[in-house]
Order: sequence, then structure tokens, then C-alpha cells
Amino acid sequence: MSTTQHRVQFDFEIEFSNGGGLQGQGFRLDIDGEDIADAELIDYIVRDLRLLMVGPARILNKRIIVEAHKRKVGELESGRVRYVDLSHTIEDGLVTYPGMPPAHICDYLSREASREIYAEGTQFQIGRIDMVANTGTYIDCPSHRYADGKDLSQIGPEDCADLDAIVVRVAPDVRAIDDGHFRDLEVRGRAVLVHTGWDAHFATPAYGVDHPFLTESAAQWLRDCAVKLVGIDSVNIDDTRGKSRPVHSTLLGAGILIVEHLRNLAALPDEGFRFSAVPPKVKGMGTFPVRALATIVG
Repeated sequence: MSTTQHRVQFDFEIEFSNGGGLQGQGFRLDIDGEDIADAELIDYIVRDLRLLMVGPARILNKRIIVEAHKRKVGELESGRVRYVDLSHTIEDGLVTYPGMPPAHICDYLSREASREIYAEGTQFQIGRIDMVANTGTYIDCPSHRYADGKDLSQIGPEDCADLDAIVVRVAPDVRAIDDGHFRDLEVRGRAVLVHTGWDAHFATPAYGVDHPFLTESAAQWLRDCAVKLVGIDSVNIDDTRGKSRPVHSTLLGAGILIVEHLRNLAALPDEGFRFSAVPPKVKGMGTFPVRALATIVG
């Protein structure tokens, strides 16, 4: 997994809707990826400087530089909200779970074909996707395991959105993650995210081989502690070398949701953030991809 860090340097011009303006030159800002949109930079400036009555704004002379971040995750200005994306990107041909078919993404209506339907100069694209539910970063709810369990249309937003969360770090050489990793931690009522670093192998043959997993004793401990949700950055929360799935059975049997194939947990603090992984409201399905996010408020 790449550890290269990037910053953006830029100038800006802001006009106020009630008159006047503000300019800045040579600002530098930590960014998570290799680029950032102008609109995101403007939003950052407005939040960071607590500006009001902001009208038109422009970013000038923007350039990306490779440079170590100046702020640690969590060391943010009071009142600033930061979102950390914890989801894998779903793209055409992606195989998430080894042995299952790849996702197929295509046009149902292409922009070219839409020219025959709409007025001159007006184009639309309508996409189509064919994939198994176990694609990308996804959530399991009780009906994935139990016929009488709640499906995606029956779980509530309070079960998967804006949850108080904690990250549990596991050493790279650990495969069987037992209850000892969760004892002496405050987990009741929280989303418990297990960071193994296995996401570095995502979409490669190594991803499904000898992966980290929770043991049955860990699942029982988390159930007895009444956690809200359990997530992991591995191919499966259970040991896939056998046919039984005691972790799925234990957690989903208690109504505790599971999120698998997380990524980027290294970017999170151990605690002090909120976690969301909200699926579409689909009746009759127990698993579906989510956009998993952490929210950090400084």
C-alpha cells in the first residue's frame, strides 16, 4: 500500500455577496489522494476561515506536490468535518470475492444514442450494471444468513449510519483474531472496525488466500458486549477454509450488521469518529455494496 503523501499549493480569490473580497497566495493543504477539485478547495477555505456571505470564488495556479502532511489525522480545527472514504471502487471487470463473477458496467443508453431522443445539444447517459451483491465494500444484514432475518429494506438508518466507532489494530502476522483483541476495550453500542491491512491485496489472487478472520470466540464476545456493527478490511470475517461460518451466524443472529472489504482504516484514529455504511433499501436482499465513510469532527 502506497504511503506517499500529497499536498496542494494554490492561490485563491473570493468575492463576498455583500461587497469586498479576499485573496490568498501560496496556500498549502494536505490531501488524501493525488488530486483535489477546485470546489473542494473553496469549501475548505470557507470552513477553515469561517467565512460568511461568500459569493463567487476562484482557485488559481493550483499544483500538486509530494510532501509530508503537516497535520495528523484528528488534529483538525474546531468544528471542521473531515470524511474518510473506506470503500473500494467498483469498476467494470472487478472481482471482489474469488470465484464469483466480475461486475459488468455498460451503457443502457449511451450519450451518442441519446442524441436521437432529446433536443439538439442535449445528451444523457443511463448506465447499467450487472453484479453479484458481494461486490466492492458491502454490508451483510440478518437475512443474508437467516431466512426470517431483516433484509436491506427492514434495517433502520440507526443500524448503519453515524455510529460511534472504534478501530481495533491487528498485527500483520495474525490470521485468527480471537476475543483477546477486543477485551479491555469500550465496544458496547459501537461500530467495531478491524484493521488488518489485508486491503492491500484487494483484487489480486492473494486476497482470498490465508486471509485474517475473526474466531467464533471473538464473535461471541462482541455479541455479548452488544456491539452495533462489525467491519473488517479482509475478504471475509469468517475463516473460509471450512464450510461453517460461525462469525456470520453469531453476529447476524443477534442482529449485528457486518461490513466486509473495507479499506483505508490506517487513515483513521483509533476512536473519536463516526462510521456510516448505508445500503439501498432493497426488499428481499441481505447483502449489497455500500459507500462506507468515517466522519471526523475536530
